[in-house]
Amino acid sequence: MQSNEVIGQWSESAPYWEKYRPVITEMFASVAQALIEDAAIGTGDSVLDVATGPGEPALTIAGLVGPEGMVVGTDVAREMVDAARREAARQTLQNVRFEVASTNSLPFPANTFDAAVSRFGVMFFTSPLECLRDMLRVLKPGGRIAMAVWYLPEKNPFDYVVSRVVDKYMDRYLQPAAPKPGSSDMFRFAKPGDLLALLVSAGATAA
Repeated sequence: MQSNEVIGQWSESAPYWEKYRPVITEMFASVAQALIEDAAIGTGDSVLDVATGPGEPALTIAGLVGPEGMVVGTDVAREMVDAARREAARQTLQNVRFEVASTNSLPFPANTFDAAVSRFGVMFFTSPLECLRDMLRVLKPGGRIAMAVWYLPEKNPFDYVVSRVVDKYMDRYLQPAAPKPGSSDMFRFAKPGDLLALLVSAGATAA
């Protein structure tokens, strides 16, 4: 379960994610599409989106699965869930709902969903292995799982350019501590193969 400090940080940032929703949605539209394709999501599917934030990619997926399908988005921060609910209401979507839930104790019975996704969430989980096991638990037999994580910092201009500028001017004043291996930072699973190994450890198998 995430600490109160981590939940508080995401809660505080929720208004900004909601304010800039159109920009962020467009920025990561290709990621949402990749998750949809990798999880083979189609019309009529039931889909779980863990760490949905203010509602993506759950809202995009809801438009794909149609009225015969159902999407559930979960997040540890109530403010994020509230933002997602407001957007679902604005779009008058009837096949998506959002719930506050711990990442490693999902409030759903086993064999509930056809697919599960998470966009840029798993690297921030306190117990990613436990979370993945729980995501697999709520999948139906033959269910699919797809996750997106940040790639290596030097291949990621979104973070790399900003951090280089900050480092250039701050190094003379501060010596930042090196991140601890396995720490809950955005590049936790950047190394190719790390996330796959975690999924295998959790019990996932290739189709």
